[in-house]
Amino acid sequence: MSDSVIVVNADGPETRVALIESGILSEFYVERERERGTVGNVYKGKVLRVLPGMQAAFVDIGEEKAAFLYAGDIAAPGAAQASVDDDDGEGVPRRTGKHIDITELVRPGQEILVQVVKDPISSKGARITTYISLPGRNVVFMPTVSHIGISRRISSERERRRLRRLVDQMRPAGAGFVVRTVAETATNGQIRADMDYLLRLWANIKVNERVHRAPCLLYRDLNLMLRVVRDNLTPELSKVIVDDRLAHEKLARFVSAFMPDCAQKIEQYSGREPIFDGYGIEVELNRALERKVPLKSGGSLVFDQGEALTAVDVNTGKFVGAKGKTLEETITQTNLEAAEEIADQLRLRNLGGLVIIDFIDMDKESNRRKVYRKLQDVLRRDRAKAHITKISEMGLVEMSRKRTRESLGRLLTAPCESCNGKGYTKSASTVCYEILREIRREAPHMTGDTVHVQAAPPVAELMNGPETGAIDHMVKRIQRGIEVQSRKDFHIEKFEIRSKNKGRNSGD
Repeated sequence: MSDSVIVVNADGPETRVALIESGILSEFYVERERERGTVGNVYKGKVLRVLPGMQAAFVDIGEEKAAFLYAGDIAAPGAAQASVDDDDGEGVPRRTGKHIDITELVRPGQEILVQVVKDPISSKGARITTYISLPGRNVVFMPTVSHIGISRRISSERERRRLRRLVDQMRPAGAGFVVRTVAETATNGQIRADMDYLLRLWANIKVNERVHRAPCLLYRDLNLMLRVVRDNLTPELSKVIVDDRLAHEKLARFVSAFMPDCAQKIEQYSGREPIFDGYGIEVELNRALERKVPLKSGGSLVFDQGEALTAVDVNTGKFVGAKGKTLEETITQTNLEAAEEIADQLRLRNLGGLVIIDFIDMDKESNRRKVYRKLQDVLRRDRAKAHITKISEMGLVEMSRKRTRESLGRLLTAPCESCNGKGYTKSASTVCYEILREIRREAPHMTGDTVHVQAAPPVAELMNGPETGAIDHMVKRIQRGIEVQSRKDFHIEKFEIRSKNKGRNSGD
């Protein structure tokens, strides 16, 4: 990541942060103050309901939706011991050993200390845990887990021993720390200062817990800009550039206090054009919201995001291969290029859960293995854990990617008002024939000599033009006149049918 840059756009009503690696937009984050995420926040919550059948509980933490707490995310005396996933130094506790029933762990009305691990996604509330973890620059403090973990990315055994000894000297009894990857280059003094800060932070949280009643926010995690810089500002990253003076000053103070060796990497943007335009980020963001993504070769990817899974289809498109290449070689080349782009797009779009990739069919097993290995290699750049299956004979790959927050599409877009998120609307002809069927259905109950129809312009034009024959046939059938009026304010699927004394609204 020697040519990596963090670009911060903070001069507007929202803060946007982009991570660029090797000239490619790899990750994007956005935070709006009124919609600020809750991951990392610590709350004093109140248990609302316990669901034995689901081994979970709903907890009021003072947010719009009740949070969801699984039995396996509850730390309690005598409960199964927790292990810590320290692969990336983030310190994520998880329960192992004997299962304990949820009804033995919490009860309705009980007040408990919890931390949000997943923001609300779609209709689901936040997911919470009682295993608190407070991340610092070099270490993550876990007051509820007696454990010392060292990031697996620190490969030197000598360095691992140094870090373990150092942390063990300062950690309180029964508490734990996970040493993050960046600590490999940190001095003993820097790590001790980090630990001391987190211990004081935890003491302050406990004091607030004693004096406040649930539901109550006890600790809010750092804002987006500081979090991203804290987690990504390594010696290999070239610079962090910010377009807002106040944000630049705040970030410079933060880095000087916690990462003084990197203070010179914080820069203020001085260009005339907006910072995201200057770095070509706006174009890439718009591309990441498109359903279809073109490949350099002329092929394309098509992304379809559903509620439970995302489907990615690979197409050759205009790519016909180089001269002298066979069809199998052309297809394999397209699939190899697609594998790299898919990994980049999954990371940028932050697509999680189940992902099905439909590569173009390859006849040779050796070529399927080649594409599979390529996909494996490029997914290693992604910090979100992913598990993939081998490519089937039909070219399908099943994979899962850890979901921690809303996808880019759902974060930046809203369901289409015209189609209500369906992705389509009924045609004018379909609505026209629906109206005729509705007239026939309602005619026996109507009074008066004329049926008045109000419809969207395309439907009204069709009924007053090409479909006049169908209208005349219905007039003879119901023995009443039919008048069609165009309404510009109507959605294409909306219409109204009225008689003298009775009205009928349909298509809303």
